Formats: sequence, C-alpha cells, structure tokens
Amino acid sequence: MTNDSQQKARRSANSDGPMLRAITSIPALGYLLVFMAIPLLLIISYAFLTAGRFGGVKPPVTLENITRLIEPIYRDVLVTSVMTAGAATLLSFAIGFPAALVISRLTPRWQTIALIAVVLPFWTNFLIRTYAWIVLLNSEGLLNHGLALIGLGPVQVLYTRSAVVLGLFYAYLPLMVLPIYASLQRLDPSLLEAARNLGAGGWRRFRTVLLPLTMPGILAGALFVFIPSLGNFVIPELLGGGKSQMIGNLIRDQFLKSRDWPFGSALSLMVLALLMVILWAQARAARRTREWAG
Repeated sequence: MTNDSQQKARRSANSDGPMLRAITSIPALGYLLVFMAIPLLLIISYAFLTAGRFGGVKPPVTLENITRLIEPIYRDVLVTSVMTAGAATLLSFAIGFPAALVISRLTPRWQTIALIAVVLPFWTNFLIRTYAWIVLLNSEGLLNHGLALIGLGPVQVLYTRSAVVLGLFYAYLPLMVLPIYASLQRLDPSLLEAARNLGAGGWRRFRTVLLPLTMPGILAGALFVFIPSLGNFVIPELLGGGKSQMIGNLIRDQFLKSRDWPFGSALSLMVLALLMVILWAQARAARRTREWAG
C-alpha cells in the first residue's frame, strides 16, 4: 500500500471514529435518560407542586414541601437514619477490613474460595435472609437458646435499633470487604517489609502504611455500605418492627400510604442532596490520599 493510500485510510478511520463512538453510546445514553434523567426531573418537579386529594400532584407551585423538611420531626428522622447507617458502616469496616486482610494473604486457590464465600449470601433472596434474622433473634430463637445454655438470660434484640444495625451490617458487609480486598491486592508488600525492617511495630505499620494506602478501597466500601443503608426500608420494618423509623420508611409511607407525592419527592431530594455532599467529600478525601501516597 502506498503512502497516499495509508494516509487516506487513516483519515477515513479518524473520520469514522467519532461517529462510531456516538452510535455505540446511544444505548447507554438512552438508559441514563429513561431510568435516571427523566425520573429525577419528575421528582424535582413533583417537589414543588401540591398533593392531589387521592394521590398524584396538581398545581399550584409551592415551596411548602421544602419548608416542611426543617420541621423537627423530619430532621430527627434524618439524623437517626444517618446514625444508624453510620453505625452499620463502622461495624462493616471493623469486621470487613480484617476479613479482607486475611483473604489477601491466602494462596490464590483459597482466595477464590473465600471470595465466593463472601458473596454467597447475595445468591439468596434479600427478604429470605432478613426473615432468617427474625428466626435467629426472636425470644425463642437460636441466639437466646445459645445464651440459655451458658446460663445467661434471654435478651431482647429483635425489634430494636441494634437489630436494624445488625441486619444492615449483614446485608452489606460484602460491599465493604471486596473494595478493601482490591486495594490490598494492589499494595506492594515490600512497603510493609521495609517498615518492619525500620523497627515499626504492628500498630504503627497499620497506621502509617497499611491504612493510608488502602484508604481508597475503605472509602469506596464505606459508600457502598452507607448509601443503601441510609435508604433501606425493608430491614427497619422487619427487624425494627416499625419502631425504628428511617428516612427510607418515611419516603415510602409518603408515596404509598399518605399519598403525598410532593412531600415524598422533597424528602427524596433531601436525601439526594446529602448523598451528593458525601460523594463530594469522598472524592476529595480519595484525591488527597492519592496525592499523599504519590
């Protein structure tokens, strides 16, 4: 092929490249438009309208739904939801980091088996796993039977906030383990060996080497646990017995029970704004961690 032919072929490929990328991106853009952009615009518009008598929305445009968000009862529900989701996230980190560390130090064969064991609960229906915790935690469940065998009295765990935290922790623990494991796999073992040779003890190696270098995975896992925990309404309903009101339950009730779609939309926007702030903070923390590590 001559030089002229090669140049023509390159120009043809360069001219077809943007068009081809545009065509192949149509399905993804269509998905984002139909399932993200349009629902978000509907939620935003509903939040500034008036609730219909039997559900739905109607004019006039109002700011009442937004101003209701600052009422103490709804502010308390949001604070409770953040604290509950935060407790589940901290518990997931406390268990998930050591688990990921142990998995990362196994042989490749056993790593595969351990990772399958981590994600194995996801192969079972979410509701079935939640109902199983009711069986375990009720007054006649395995927990109290086990305590009775060692001479301890029955404890009331079911239908408390502790049961909700435990259920959220169990449901989303794999989402903490997997990102931390991925960060540990990318960690250069020679860095820990160098710290050991320089006289750093176990806690100091963890604090100055292991923790900072795996911080991106920790932050990602924290988001993966915190965000679904904040909006979850099934676990607070079943394990909390309806006593542990969270923001997800409140939004569901506004749409399905109170039929107040505008206020439910306003609550959804409040949660979305909170999550955007959290994502922004996580991105800044991850960037600073990378700069420090670099």
